[in-house]
Amino acid sequence: MIALQNPPVQPPDLRSVPSNAPDHCPGTESELAGKADACAGCANQEICASNTPKGPDPALPLIRERMRSVKHKILVLSGKGGVGKSTFAAQLGWAFASDDATQTGIMDVDICGPSIPTILGIASEQVHSSSTGWSPVYVQDNLGVMSVGFMLPSARDAVMWRGPKKNGLISQFLKDVDWGELDYLVIDTPPGTSDEHLSVVQYLKESDIDGAVVITTPQEVALQDVRREIDFCRKVGIRVIGLVENMSGFVCPRCKTESQIFKPSTGGAKKLAEEMGVELLGIVPLDPRIGKSADYGVSFLDEYPESPATTAYLDIIDSERDRLSYIIVRSTDSF
Repeated sequence: MIALQNPPVQPPDLRSVPSNAPDHCPGTESELAGKADACAGCANQEICASNTPKGPDPALPLIRERMRSVKHKILVLSGKGGVGKSTFAAQLGWAFASDDATQTGIMDVDICGPSIPTILGIASEQVHSSSTGWSPVYVQDNLGVMSVGFMLPSARDAVMWRGPKKNGLISQFLKDVDWGELDYLVIDTPPGTSDEHLSVVQYLKESDIDGAVVITTPQEVALQDVRREIDFCRKVGIRVIGLVENMSGFVCPRCKTESQIFKPSTGGAKKLAEEMGVELLGIVPLDPRIGKSADYGVSFLDEYPESPATTAYLDIIDSERDRLSYIIVRSTDSF
């Protein structure tokens, strides 16, 4: 007796999944839109099933208008948690803002684990509103930050939100925060590919995201998730600016011997970058003072300029600027 296999189910186009959709949404362009089991109880079920085109999200023109004053928008992604993504995002913001003429913002959309306020030393601050919208919390005159961490009664309070509420807050961060004129907006995301990532991509799809920097550590268990992260970027049309390998080796401050704490058993980020056809922006060695700086809310780059990790960070940021310039030139030439 021959067993018949069901035809493979095609995954939905992530760009056609509404921001307030439930898990396993087939997408608005699917033949199963409004009819699949996952559609039960969804606010969009009736309109999807009727094949009536849904009107545009009323937040989109407001976001588009707000983002016109932001020159560059950079996502910081990681497949796995604990690889130093938020720390890198903070150092990136500090490095951009080290030039007094460069206006920088950091938007923390890691809603369930907002660590950016602690890393930047502003965890006790609160958000204030004015006639022009919410005001970012400023680390210094040219470095503003917005995070759900500023809105919690206590740092111990858990954020237990489903997708629609997360999406609503991200929409508010983009349309209601008075960022002003920015040269760079660095967007720190949670690990993986979840509601927060889809929301940012959908809300900014008409505002030109420059690209994503993907953070990893050398071991294969982290690299597996990075492959998925890069695949996500390609499916939703986000450029990968490059890959950064964190915690690549530890140099003993006394004997200067380097030890591989996380052994790159499958070639690390260098091999992965070749395999996936992306740029390796650089490799950052382990330095225990990075964690110490994050705990105390001070800039590692300013506190320890002699560290090999500081040199690595600054080289990576220079490479990132070069990549952004290259992307802009290519985009201009394509018109």
